[in-house]
Amino acid sequence: MVKENDHVAIFHSIHRVLKAEKILKEAGVDFLLIPVPRQLTADCGLALRFSPQVRPHLLEVLADADLTPAEIYQRSGDAYREASVES
Repeated sequence: MVKENDHVAIFHSIHRVLKAEKILKEAGVDFLLIPVPRQLTADCGLALRFSPQVRPHLLEVLADADLTPAEIYQRSGDAYREASVES
């Protein structure tokens, strides 16, 4: 489901991730709402998956809506490494 180098944004509430989904759809950002990968933990169980190419625009849209993700990870091989939440 998550491809090599894809990013996964974690939110700490289902309300925030669903609000982010709505705002990003309205802005035309390319992303996918996914279950949080098993290697990662999150209270709400859902995350946003997106490519490195859309990261700056996605984070800008979320920052404008005051919906910065709690954590962002990038897929590298079979693992995830934490990435900066800053754009």
